[in-house]
Amino acid sequence: MAKQPLSRETLLPKLAAHVLAEGLNDASLRPLAKAAGTSDRMLVYHFGNKQALLADVLAHLAEMFAAALDTAFPAGRASSRRACAETVLEVTGRPEFAPFFRIWWDIVGGCARGNEAYLTAAGAIMDRLLEWVVDHLPASDPDPHAGAREVLTFIEGAQMLQAVGRGAIGKDGLSGLQSE
Repeated sequence: MAKQPLSRETLLPKLAAHVLAEGLNDASLRPLAKAAGTSDRMLVYHFGNKQALLADVLAHLAEMFAAALDTAFPAGRASSRRACAETVLEVTGRPEFAPFFRIWWDIVGGCARGNEAYLTAAGAIMDRLLEWVVDHLPASDPDPHAGAREVLTFIEGAQMLQAVGRGAIGKDGLSGLQSE
């Protein structure tokens, strides 16, 4: 069987799998190159520099996360903002989503430290997730963009509460979201 030629498209799934398994602490060029079966020079050739490489890997992970949500989310739109948030929390609480959240909290920590690459990546990830929520709110939502911001804010807060062992607070907070 012929070896698949190296390209950004063939490297990104391997790099994303490595980051999901090992986290961002092991996201330096040599371990990433080893995981992708190539050299660190080839990674720089295909991505330009380490910052661009990480940005592309994180964008790929965001698309993987959105695709996993699409697969796990019931067909059609949610019946309300609250139903959308409830379903996202239920779906993302499944074990297969845990690696994404470990990476997400690494990114958030980097953002809190002012890491520009992480701030850029996190902004792109949030923009993508905001689009995803807009697409899953009821068609009758009076202001889907405002609704998506409300739902995404709630989801992020509830996920953070879950991460620190206070998930019940987030679940109790669902009562404040629109249910119509």
